[in-house]
Amino acid sequence: MITFIGDFVCKPDAKGRIVLPARFKKLMNEAGQEGFVVRKSLFDNCLEMIPHCEWQKEVEFLEARLSAYKQKDRRLKRALYKSTAEVALDGNGRFLISKRLMDLVGVAGDVMLLGVGSKIEFWDKNIYESDEIEGDDLADLAEELLGHGFEKEEV
Repeated sequence: MITFIGDFVCKPDAKGRIVLPARFKKLMNEAGQEGFVVRKSLFDNCLEMIPHCEWQKEVEFLEARLSAYKQKDRRLKRALYKSTAEVALDGNGRFLISKRLMDLVGVAGDVMLLGVGSKIEFWDKNIYESDEIEGDDLADLAEELLGHGFEKEEV
């Protein structure tokens, strides 16, 4: 399994290509992956870049749980695939995301690539920075969501 961590500001070149940060490129090479499936996040105003090996796991999960004979299932599946595209890395580790997908999340300049486990989130830099959780808000959220059920181990 690939685990991406860290955040990187990236500047698209004149053709709109973005260089994948060296740390992420190394992880992709080690996993034998040459590209991503990119989709609009269901919950945030960003794109999710998912290596093909992880995408295949999601497809298997969806196929196992959604029926071709239920209208709601078909509608959800269609919506999940609608804003999705394959993106390949070129020999220099660059990739190009379609203008249509970039427009969906308001990318207008520099982008932020944020490693979040098995995915990379792709944000407009200004939108990302305006949505950060800091200080006491971050501590309160961590306590609320993670502070129960973990007892301190005695050494």
